Amino acid sequence: MTDKPSKSIGRKSVQVSVKPQELMTDKPQLAHAWTAQIITLFPDAFPGLLGESLTGKALKDGIWQLHTTDLRRFGVGKHRNVDDTPSGGGAGMVLRADVVANAIGDTRRRARGRMPLIYLSPRGVPFTQKIAQDLSEQDGVTLLCGRFEGVDERVLEHYDIIEISMGDYVLTGGELPAMTLIDACVRLLPGVLGNADSAVEESHSNGLLEHPQYTRPADWEGLTIPSVLTSGDHGKVAKWRRDMSEKITKDRRPDLWAKHRGD
Repeated sequence: MTDKPSKSIGRKSVQVSVKPQELMTDKPQLAHAWTAQIITLFPDAFPGLLGESLTGKALKDGIWQLHTTDLRRFGVGKHRNVDDTPSGGGAGMVLRADVVANAIGDTRRRARGRMPLIYLSPRGVPFTQKIAQDLSEQDGVTLLCGRFEGVDERVLEHYDIIEISMGDYVLTGGELPAMTLIDACVRLLPGVLGNADSAVEESHSNGLLEHPQYTRPADWEGLTIPSVLTSGDHGKVAKWRRDMSEKITKDRRPDLWAKHRGD
């Protein structure tokens, strides 16, 4: 574990399973499955909700596969320490460069094809639907989940790691953002959504927020469905939905509206 981590990417991986403990075994990889590699102190947290509903079915069907790397395995000393006090003083602890680098090296040897290395960080570039679409068109991703005060900067620089943020707030770790990113990507993979048009018509797919949705009953608590949606006129329905998307975006997200208009 003291060897210098390799940057090479091998061909060995693991087969899909919804049980985290099975992900550590040497099973043949699914050759064409989108792959999510997660480096984390809490491998048993996965797949979590990703093992349910559409993403869970896609996991079982082999559309995508999951591999976790337990960061603690690369800890140093008797107690497998993964962190230390920040240089220069200050509160909290920082994940050690040597520990994280060894975990990355071990994980990337099992990567294949185009798999960006990403660190979930509140200082990263904001995650968007466009990024999700781009990542879903890769062979997968390797996600580094931080903890405590973050990761030694030298590791991020050495591996030229992409930093991505899920929002302007701070969580206790990167595991929930990792699940969010994976969910956003997996649902875009062919065969995951029952209706392919769902991914085209939803919020952010065209730079606007989604229009309101309605279903049965037609009259609920004295509130009725807009008549245009039951008119049978598809042209009017499309125009109403577009108008509502623009109105909602303008009212709720003026930043998106300005970007949509090219201001």
